[in-house]
Amino acid sequence: MNELSRQQEKLLSDLQSDAFKYFIHEVNPDNGLVVDSTKGGWPSSIAAVGMALSVYPVGVEHGLISRAEAIERTLKKLRFFTNSEQSTSPNATGYKGFYYHFLDMKTGRRAWQCELSTIDSTFLFAGMLAAAAYFDGDDAAENEIRKLADELYRRADWIWATNRGAVLTEGWTPEGGFLTYNWQGYDESTLAYVLGLGSPTFPLPPQSYQARLSGCRWKKVYDYEYLFAGPLFIHQFSHIWIDFRGIQDKFMRENELDYFENSRRATYAQQEYARRNPNQFKGYSEVCWGLTACEGPGPSELTIDGVRRLFFDYVARGVPDGPDDGTLAPWAVVASLPFAPEIVLPTLEHFNEIEIGVDHPYGLEATFNPTFPDEKCRECGWVSPWHYGINEGPIVLMIENYRTDFIWRLTSRSPYVVNGLRRAGFTGGWLDG
Repeated sequence: MNELSRQQEKLLSDLQSDAFKYFIHEVNPDNGLVVDSTKGGWPSSIAAVGMALSVYPVGVEHGLISRAEAIERTLKKLRFFTNSEQSTSPNATGYKGFYYHFLDMKTGRRAWQCELSTIDSTFLFAGMLAAAAYFDGDDAAENEIRKLADELYRRADWIWATNRGAVLTEGWTPEGGFLTYNWQGYDESTLAYVLGLGSPTFPLPPQSYQARLSGCRWKKVYDYEYLFAGPLFIHQFSHIWIDFRGIQDKFMRENELDYFENSRRATYAQQEYARRNPNQFKGYSEVCWGLTACEGPGPSELTIDGVRRLFFDYVARGVPDGPDDGTLAPWAVVASLPFAPEIVLPTLEHFNEIEIGVDHPYGLEATFNPTFPDEKCRECGWVSPWHYGINEGPIVLMIENYRTDFIWRLTSRSPYVVNGLRRAGFTGGWLDG
């Protein structure tokens, strides 16, 4: 447990419990699907389901939900995916063991003609494996959780998902086949390769991970040298489930670093960018930062204080090269808590002071933009009226990893995760111990 003041402990507890409620209330009780966003009529996101499967154990540990209810909710989800249609039909739920990015909340079938997503399926599998590690009892229900989670993970055909290439593709559709984009270079796919390499049924070859590393880019941003990616979420999402402290793959050994320290440096670069504020956006400071892939107030163009500003909707905002329209994502700051609590905690306290997260049922709003004018004339400017499952999940899980290493300890007990890390070439730290 990290040392916190009483006020900081309360702040984190409130943030965690508020975000946890999303996975209780924004769920179809009949099939367990979790809605992607609180926008009306929105479909489920399979990544949000993976987050839910991971947060329920946290809720049990903190008394936010009973173990019995967590088991019931977990089984509802696992049974749905076990029984859902896997075929080439454009209206199926998945194919080759993977699932469509978005699913209709009621029917559980593909929504929006979206892609079969390898990365979102990865987050779903990670949640399944976390649940399997936590529910280790001998009764029938907990045995079923472990059995179904294992079966669902094992049936994903990672070899097929490479489309006979060296690296994983981003996805597939029944109308057009494999997408033209691949997971190559430094991005949120580290976890996907670990799970693919660890598969006992359709494992990726170790060469696929090395081919993925070939696209990595080292960069110096201000005073920080690190494996570069502009948006914060890239430095966070794989870390939700894997403890990268002290373990290194070939790339990190050569650079005498690990991915945890890499994310710490990226977090500090974000703060420094906001402190310098090269585009003179309102509100930016050493306690007000956090650029990532998120929704914004646009698309629109406005003249504000004599300056013509272009505002975006959803875009992958990043540091230091942008895009940047003054939109910040508080949840992404929380997700960096394990890496740099000394700069994250003061920023969260500042968000609280400017009333970010005060009036919303699930705590921190997804995004806000102090530069974009708001009719309420608040210091925080435009605030997103919606919440998102893939924003709420990291709040719950990374607060817990910071406090107790809980999710990290769960997944480190998974033989699939351990095997995947080793086949990727990771050594050192807890992996060797």
